[in-house]
Amino acid sequence: MQKITTCLWFDGQAEEAADYYTSVFKNSKEGEARTYDEATAKATGGKKGSVLVKTFEIEGREFMALNGGPMFKFNEAISLVVNCEDQKEIDYFWNTFTKDGGQESMCGWLKDKFGVSWQIVPKDIEKIMKSNGDEGAKRAMAALMQMKKLIVADLENAAAGK
Repeated sequence: MQKITTCLWFDGQAEEAADYYTSVFKNSKEGEARTYDEATAKATGGKKGSVLVKTFEIEGREFMALNGGPMFKFNEAISLVVNCEDQKEIDYFWNTFTKDGGQESMCGWLKDKFGVSWQIVPKDIEKIMKSNGDEGAKRAMAALMQMKKLIVADLENAAAGK
């Protein structure tokens, strides 16, 4: 068990979200589901027998999906960063997370259909940004600030002054 586990708060979609995330990431696995018992259901307003918590793992990192109710919503103050190998992988995650109700944002950020914020970035973004000194970094940053989905070739060209 890892020392720190990310808990994601849902309003009735914890099991669906855990199943979805483990289907999106190839290196993932589903964990256990714990249901509301009578006492917990009574104390929280949940339904006895329905899923309270479902655990899952993505890329070796543990997560917990909690059906906590409608009190709290996701926002961009916390996001999950996916460091992608290449443009094909960026396209895969971007297209997967923005379909079925996901929302594009700027600079490689998006929200999935559950409202969770993700940053879909090339794993070597820092290398690209630093590849041509301060001026290259400024050009690359200016290009990045205009993008929704990040396009690696465009960032590299901007850094190189092309």
